[in-house]
Amino acid sequence: MATTAAPPVLAPTRRRFTVAEYYAMADIGILAENDGVELLEGDLIVMSPISDWHAACVKRINHVMLPLMQGRAIVSVQDPTRLNYRSEPQPDVMLLRWRDDFYQGGHPGPDDVLLLIEVADTSVDYDRGAKLSAYARAGIPEVWIVTRENRRIEAYTEPEASAYATVRHTGPGTSIAPEAFPDVILEVDRVVAG
Repeated sequence: MATTAAPPVLAPTRRRFTVAEYYAMADIGILAENDGVELLEGDLIVMSPISDWHAACVKRINHVMLPLMQGRAIVSVQDPTRLNYRSEPQPDVMLLRWRDDFYQGGHPGPDDVLLLIEVADTSVDYDRGAKLSAYARAGIPEVWIVTRENRRIEAYTEPEASAYATVRHTGPGTSIAPEAFPDVILEVDRVVAG
């Protein structure tokens, strides 16, 4: 009796999206503005709801940064940055190179970002992992991760391949300044509370 060979087992594959496809999904209504998703390395990432602590921390950073950056850089809050054709995350805060049109012609890219800040409450593993790696690959010169767990700011600089060569931690009672603006000194306690 002849036996029939079983069909080959195919491993599942991922369907990665481009930024153009991401916007096409929004244009036809698959994604809505308030869906809480971002595109990273071709994957649609569903973001955690923003906690009260997270929202307050972003507001504090914005409140401190705005007057210090007037005419020097644009403070961008929870807006997208296009890292490449498959990634357009929405960091919590960015300091962008000054442009008179405020990037009306298109979202900022890696060369426009002077400092990128992620506020991490429930998303700390994702922010330290996939997002930080994507930012390093894109050449973002400085990334801060503000953590609730330690009430500190982790500053990552010197991107190399998919990691940062230097990391420094600043906690309660200390201050930190962006490398692009060493005169802009932030007290950790003013922005990381609770």
